[in-house]
Amino acid sequence: MEKKILVAFATKSGSTREIAEFITKTLQEKGVNAELQEMKSVKSVSEYDAFILGAPMYMFHVISDAHAFIKKNKKSLLEKKAAFFSLGPLNDAEKDWKEVNEIFNKEMAKYPWFTPVATEVFGGKLDPTTLQFPYNLIPAMKNMPPSDLRDWEKIRSWTESLPTKLF
Repeated sequence: MEKKILVAFATKSGSTREIAEFITKTLQEKGVNAELQEMKSVKSVSEYDAFILGAPMYMFHVISDAHAFIKKNKKSLLEKKAAFFSLGPLNDAEKDWKEVNEIFNKEMAKYPWFTPVATEVFGGKLDPTTLQFPYNLIPAMKNMPPSDLRDWEKIRSWTESLPTKLF
């Protein structure tokens, strides 16, 4: 029977969804059986052989839908392999990348039993006009210039490396 990967994502304004869609399509183009679902909509993970999880960071934390998914699916995540990506930096300053990677590592440390075979932090995207509550109330965020640091070639390369790590 063909192995199946669940690409599950959490998102606030859609940019993580776009990356998850890109990852799913890239895997499918390589002949991998991959299915895309939003984390909060996943009913069961029993039919999947591996997982690629993705969630953005807001206000120094991976968003709560990702934490809920990890806790809810602990048994499967212990038994099967997973990869995890997050979105973070909104500008290309080295100190921002370092800070976001440290935050990501602290977030993952909340689950010492969860040991993804691959993790990555990709550049984030910000469109201040799409911010949702409560972020749309924060003047500093509303006044930030739009940015998109998602590196699609880096995402493709990371994705193409995953099947051999997951199976």
